[in-house]
Amino acid sequence: PSKAYQIATASWYGPRFHGPTPASCEPFNMFELTAAHRRLPLGTLVKVTNLSNGKWVIVRINDRGPVPESRIIDLSYVAAQLLGVGNKGIQKVRLDLVDTPPLTLALARATLRNTP
Repeated sequence: PSKAYQIATASWYGPRFHGPTPASCEPFNMFELTAAHRRLPLGTLVKVTNLSNGKWVIVRINDRGPVPESRIIDLSYVAAQLLGVGNKGIQKVRLDLVDTPPLTLALARATLRNTP
């Protein structure tokens, strides 16, 4: 289940930021389903739906941003590609908070820590 949260513009970040440490102290990997959000707690799972084509992905918030105030979320490169954002760089999206049992989230975090 999910709870509606926001509808606004998303952007994405990729190669230029690949590797440096974001706010969560975890290196940014443009090929993981992650995103940056100004207010949501780090570790929050969010369903992001592209309002122009209906495609959606679930990302984990692991950084702060986006820098432009006109945008609500910065998606990783792979999340943007799966959503069909492409070279346009920005897209109107809907964010839904994903209700996740604590154990499921703990297992997801443990898996991420143990992934090379």
